[in-house]
Amino acid sequence: MTPDGPLKALRTANANGFEISVSAVARAAGVDRTFLSRRRDLLSQVHAAASNPPGTHANGPHVSRDSLKADLANAHDRLSRQATHIRQLDQKLSALLGERVWAESGIGTPTDIEELRRRITPLEQQVVDLTDQLEERDQDLDAARAANHELMSRLNAPRPRASPR
Repeated sequence: MTPDGPLKALRTANANGFEISVSAVARAAGVDRTFLSRRRDLLSQVHAAASNPPGTHANGPHVSRDSLKADLANAHDRLSRQATHIRQLDQKLSALLGERVWAESGIGTPTDIEELRRRITPLEQQVVDLTDQLEERDQDLDAARAANHELMSRLNAPRPRASPR
C-alpha cells in the first residue's frame, strides 16, 4: 500500500480543521494504525500536524497547541481572580446596604456594642476552660470504667474449687 491515502487524509483533516491523530488519519485513509506506525515518515508528519491546532494557516499568525493551553490556563486564572473579586465586592455591598437599612430604620446602633465586644473574650476563654474540664472528666470516667471492668472480671472469674477434707 502506498502512503498517498494517509497523506491525502492528513491534508484533508488539516485543511478542514478536523481532529488530527494517528487513529483519525488511519480511519480516514482506510488503513490500520500499524501501517502508520511502521512508516516513520508518515507517523512524524501526523504527530507534527497534531501538535498544531486545527485551522492554523500559513498566512495567519502561528498558533501552537502549547500556546493555546497557556492562554487557556491564563484565562482560567483570570476568571478565578475575577470571581474572588466579585465575591469580595458582593460582601462589601451587602455590608454597606445592611448598614444603610439599619440606619434608615431609625433603630440605630445599640449603645452597648463595645460592652458586648468586651464580654466576648472572657466568654470565649470560659468555653475553652469548660471544654478542658469536660475532657478531664471524660478521661476520669474512662479510667473508672476500665477499673470497674477489671473488678467485675475478677469477681466473675471462676474460682478454683476447694478439695473436700
